[in-house]
Amino acid sequence: MKEVSIIIINYNTSAYTVKCVASILEFTRPSIPIEVIVVDNNSKIEDYNALKKDLTKSPLVALHRSVINLGFGGGNMFGAQYANSKYLLFLNNDAFLKNDCISILSNYMNTNPDTGVSTAQNYDINNNYVCSFDHNKGLRKLIFGRGFLEKLNPKEFPKRKKTYSNPLTVNFVNGAFMFFRADAFSKVGGFDSTIFLYFEEMDICHRLLNLGYKSVIVPGAKINHYQGASTGASEIITKEALISYLYVIKKNYSFLKYKCIQYYFLVTFLIKPKKWILLSIVWKGGDLSSSLKQKQQLNFLQS
Repeated sequence: MKEVSIIIINYNTSAYTVKCVASILEFTRPSIPIEVIVVDNNSKIEDYNALKKDLTKSPLVALHRSVINLGFGGGNMFGAQYANSKYLLFLNNDAFLKNDCISILSNYMNTNPDTGVSTAQNYDINNNYVCSFDHNKGLRKLIFGRGFLEKLNPKEFPKRKKTYSNPLTVNFVNGAFMFFRADAFSKVGGFDSTIFLYFEEMDICHRLLNLGYKSVIVPGAKINHYQGASTGASEIITKEALISYLYVIKKNYSFLKYKCIQYYFLVTFLIKPKKWILLSIVWKGGDLSSSLKQKQQLNFLQS
């Protein structure tokens, strides 16, 4: 059994994936037994071939290809089936280690058994600090905003736009770097693979909390994150994020809270013409039949 299995999803961004893997091999101490599992999420054949060329050089790296795009949660669960370790690190391919994060977080988790998932402190490509965690995206956050809540109740809502020196328990950690205790990940059922993209971290951290596990940022571990490089930004992505958000709220919280949030979006979007394209999604209330997941097609490699 390894100490840590690192699972990375690639989707038509092989250059980022190769750089991500290189940062792991560069900064992780050789004495830490690791394995790197790269899941190609049904990329174009040219991108997949680029991965095969560059990643098969190291015995620590294994490449597996899905014949359909499984999304974030599904792709990570696909990779997790090949893992055999004490800890699981789900790492975005546009996130690169700045130091020996693996050893730092492994040591922290070894001495803090009530922590189910931890994350590193995030920096952008210019080494500016960026948010490494977030608060429960409920009605209070939607109405008042994060800044107001952080001033009103800093204990419940610690400042996100701040560098920390000591580990901090948070509501949920950034999905770009999620370091799980493998047995806790198993107990909670892993990622909800019915979600195609976005809010998987909010969902799984909530479920971990229900089992008594904390979500913690450990600032001694540091990464650079090219935010959004692995997915991009578009109207389609905005719609997908809203579908996932409403689904997660409906799944994990009371019916009253869900309906209040749904009506909040209906009212605010009605008075903003640019948001009218999202009204049907809100009305359906997180109906996954409109998700990109339903539009994926099988794509077998030609032998």
